[in-house]
Amino acid sequence: MSFLLWMAVLGAVLLVLALTSSYLRWMPVTTSAVCLILGVAIGPAGMGVLQLNVVQAAPWLEHLTQIALLFSLFVCGLKLRLAFSRRMWRVVLGLAGPLMLISIAGLCLVLHLWLQWSWGLSLLIAAILAPTDPVLASLVQVNDAQDQDAVRFGLSGEAGLNDGVAFPFVLLGLLLIRNPTLSGHGLLLWSLQELVWAVLAGLALGYVMGHGVGRLILALRSGNTDSLMSPNDYLALALIALAYVGAELISAYGFLAVFSAGLGLRRAEMTSAAQTSVPAEHLVQPGLDIQQAQAGRLVHGDTSQLQDQQVAAGVMMGDMLAFGGLVERAMEVFVVTLLGVVLAAHWDWHALGVGLMLFVLLRPAGALAIPWGTLLDRQQRLLVGWFGIRGIGSLYYLFYSLNKGIGPELSSACIDLTLSVVALSIVVHGCSTQPLLARYEGAR
Repeated sequence: MSFLLWMAVLGAVLLVLALTSSYLRWMPVTTSAVCLILGVAIGPAGMGVLQLNVVQAAPWLEHLTQIALLFSLFVCGLKLRLAFSRRMWRVVLGLAGPLMLISIAGLCLVLHLWLQWSWGLSLLIAAILAPTDPVLASLVQVNDAQDQDAVRFGLSGEAGLNDGVAFPFVLLGLLLIRNPTLSGHGLLLWSLQELVWAVLAGLALGYVMGHGVGRLILALRSGNTDSLMSPNDYLALALIALAYVGAELISAYGFLAVFSAGLGLRRAEMTSAAQTSVPAEHLVQPGLDIQQAQAGRLVHGDTSQLQDQQVAAGVMMGDMLAFGGLVERAMEVFVVTLLGVVLAAHWDWHALGVGLMLFVLLRPAGALAIPWGTLLDRQQRLLVGWFGIRGIGSLYYLFYSLNKGIGPELSSACIDLTLSVVALSIVVHGCSTQPLLARYEGAR
């Protein structure tokens, strides 16, 4: 009965979203905010249809949020089509590196001085809340592989990188909780293993796997109509799974490997044809016959015949983006609805102060302070500073920490503050995203 009830609730939420999507499009509210409200309505604070014990459910919630992140990170990598030599990647590195470190350090200091928490707990929660979310921030990310807007591109790359880059500091927080007097030798080992090896190895392994598999698939499918009809969703699942498992086997970060695998696959598409200015999925129109594409009738901008590898790459990338996007949206609906169900029982008023520091002070001030040069103007710096949306990435790190056994008292503090800040971000950022983006795009 419990399983049937959960399925019924999920189906009802999806039906509500499907029926109201045309109206929501014109309102300053996101799908995530609607799901959060629906979750509160059917939870103990509302009709009482569903209840959930976060501590008991932490093992399967960790895997649920993990799957949501893996699909989102892979799709995020597929959408980033700029060559690594382009200066815009400096925006990505600035957001995922210095700006995230500013957020972690600043919030850690605030929690330690204001709430009088230990350095270990303060660092753990600061690292949990630091990464922006690749799932809930889809509205402010690139629309497709041709979108080269500095704000969208920077936020997309940041969301892909910082879910893995924040992981070392989550682990350091757990280490300090277990051993508050961590020695210099322990810090050195943490730096070498978690900061250097795990990050670089995860990125390298994922990129090599994505690029290699992409080149292999395109070589096998070129000129072969039957192979073009092979299920690309299987290929996406295989690459996500193998990149993640491969990274974990060599003690690297699986999230970074999956994001990098998407980047590598996109580079394979870019090198598959001479015309690299237009993504291959834009050359082959979706929903039409493969033989027509091979005959050269589906082209972008002229009547020249498509190369075999362009057709293969277009079909592959289009299918993967569609499949990954579908899974990403479904997981977003389910996870955010669950957040709404448990929110009333775990609401912490300290989240208002933490949200003020994180959303309004630390991140915007850091975005203004970083020397971007001509890469971002003042308006763009303020936008990337404001659009630090927290979401499923923070929830994953929360459940990961709970499953490591940090004790009932610390668990309660982590759960209450993390869930409250994430919910606050969904509401505040969700209501401001569309108006701010409309104003920005209108000015551009």
